[in-house]
Amino acid sequence: MQEVYEFLKKAGTYYIATIDGDQPRVRPFGTVNIFDGKLYIQTGKKKNCTKQIMANPKVEICAMNGGEWIRVAATLVEDPRIEAQQSMLDAYPSLQGMYKAGDGNNVVFYLKDAEATISSFAGPPKTYKF
Repeated sequence: MQEVYEFLKKAGTYYIATIDGDQPRVRPFGTVNIFDGKLYIQTGKKKNCTKQIMANPKVEICAMNGGEWIRVAATLVEDPRIEAQQSMLDAYPSLQGMYKAGDGNNVVFYLKDAEATISSFAGPPKTYKF
């Protein structure tokens, strides 16, 4: 999990794919945090992507960093704890202008049953499960 966190953190931007009915939707994200032994992402509860995650929590994340790329398939689980939300806000102070812990809009999800593969053209892929 630490290796996946570090890859996504270095990449800066990653893309998350959700399902909207029968249509895939992909959008950029930038938040990633480890809290309470789990890997988390953050978004706004009012956003369409959150509605899609609530309807179907299976997602895939993809990012590139230099000559390597990562794909992470996981199920997202909402963590309603104020402490989890605050941990993300502490990791990303720039979000504090838009979100507050417990404001009813800030939502954090942790990755469950995640399988991540880091690939490159230079060597064999590395797979991690957490």
